[in-house]
Amino acid sequence: MSNHEHDAHTGPIKTPSQLLWTSFFSFVVPIFVIIGLVYVVTRGDKPSPGVDNPELATAIRIQKVGTVELQAGERALRAGAESYAAQCLACHDAGLVGAPKLGDTAAWAPRIATGLEALVSSALNGKGAMGAQRGGNLTDLEVARAVVHMANSAGGKFEEPAAPAQ
Repeated sequence: MSNHEHDAHTGPIKTPSQLLWTSFFSFVVPIFVIIGLVYVVTRGDKPSPGVDNPELATAIRIQKVGTVELQAGERALRAGAESYAAQCLACHDAGLVGAPKLGDTAAWAPRIATGLEALVSSALNGKGAMGAQRGGNLTDLEVARAVVHMANSAGGKFEEPAAPAQ
């Protein structure tokens, strides 16, 4: 075997000095490059948000995430038509997502046949695309009154629930 054939099968590093320099540039130099990049990114002479108006920046950082609204507990109960206008009108007036329209006898007839309790339960707990109405702006009694108003407009003969005795 000649020396020429032996040289063809060896790597580019031929001396221990070349191995030392290759190791240095492969491992030590990238570490220093990373340290330099970290220094550039974290140095403190970059402008901070809110430098022009620190009071506004502080107010934005500590602004409220949510609010709690307390309502008077002694407000008068709404009648069926008023409750309907406050909560139900948006969907039931236009018939959105399968909601039976106000006064549509054909759509309300099978629902009226299930009885007032089933209708009120569907309204309070939600049914189909309609979300639960319990716990919203209306009390359960006001939701029941709105249901009676809608059912009676389509031929139902339900009596509007009375306010509980004090």
